[in-house]
Amino acid sequence: MSPALRRYIAVRVLLTFPMLLILVTLVFVVLRVMPGDPAVAIMREGASEEQLDAFRAAVGLDKPLHIQYLNFIGGVVRFDFGESMTRKLRVTQEIKTFFPATVELAISSMLITGILGVFSGAFAAQHRKSPADYAIRITSIILYSLPIFWLGLMFQMFFGARLGWLPVSGRLDPGMTPERIITGMYTVDAVLTGDWPLLKDALRHLVLPSLTLGLVLAGIFTRLTRANMLDVLEQDYITAGRARGLRESVLVYKHGLRNAFIPIVTLLGLQLAILLAGAILTETTFSWPGLARLVIDRIYDRDFTTVQGAILFFAMLVAGMSLFVDVLYGFLDPRIRF
Repeated sequence: MSPALRRYIAVRVLLTFPMLLILVTLVFVVLRVMPGDPAVAIMREGASEEQLDAFRAAVGLDKPLHIQYLNFIGGVVRFDFGESMTRKLRVTQEIKTFFPATVELAISSMLITGILGVFSGAFAAQHRKSPADYAIRITSIILYSLPIFWLGLMFQMFFGARLGWLPVSGRLDPGMTPERIITGMYTVDAVLTGDWPLLKDALRHLVLPSLTLGLVLAGIFTRLTRANMLDVLEQDYITAGRARGLRESVLVYKHGLRNAFIPIVTLLGLQLAILLAGAILTETTFSWPGLARLVIDRIYDRDFTTVQGAILFFAMLVAGMSLFVDVLYGFLDPRIRF
């Protein structure tokens, strides 16, 4: 590894910590300036003042704000996000329970996005100004403009309610449970244990939510890939390849796409981080029990501890993925190291 690349990585790592600290501080402050008393929201109406005071003391809400903040930061340094106010479980345990569902949804959605977006964009660039190019460009704009929840509802109505082909909510049919949980991702666990009925059921439940997210995001990558491919296809080495008699498909998909892939990889990594941070609308529309759905439920409950811990976990994911993409970008393109 060259000194320039080591210096670049060190700078990116050092910049990540202040960003996380600022985000954690903002979340801490915003949750505490929101109207309403968490003790009343969790204990419900009718609780006596003594019960409310006892609850505040038990969860640390009776302490001054700066003490609460320092305690929270101290726990974060030890990778301890505290205990849920409503479930009496460690927040890390709740994250461990709900996060695999989000990972499964995010990865399957990104597969759809990458395949459809990248190859449709390359095809459109190859057939520039043709009817196919115009059709792909218009379709990508429409897809990216569609509200995710609306597209999900349309899929539910057509493929679920009308045709009855696919389930419209949840991860598994009632009564279908994994015999052994290894990763928490049911498709992966089914393959590892050889449980093929579980794999079939998990895939059926995964189709609609992943297709909803994947199609919407594919519109972005179609436009990005097409724009980069148009620049690459005008390079001299592409012209030289044509002069040598190389097939157009080889020039586009083997040589051109490889050189247009750097900005696409960057956006893929960042979009995956955002999906891992929770596709809230999709998880809510399809009742998908992921981490984003957990945060929404705990916000309604005013469970400060779980919300703080989950959002910090989200932030660490996004920051980590952003750092990874930047480092990968540094390997792929030496010019940005200087």
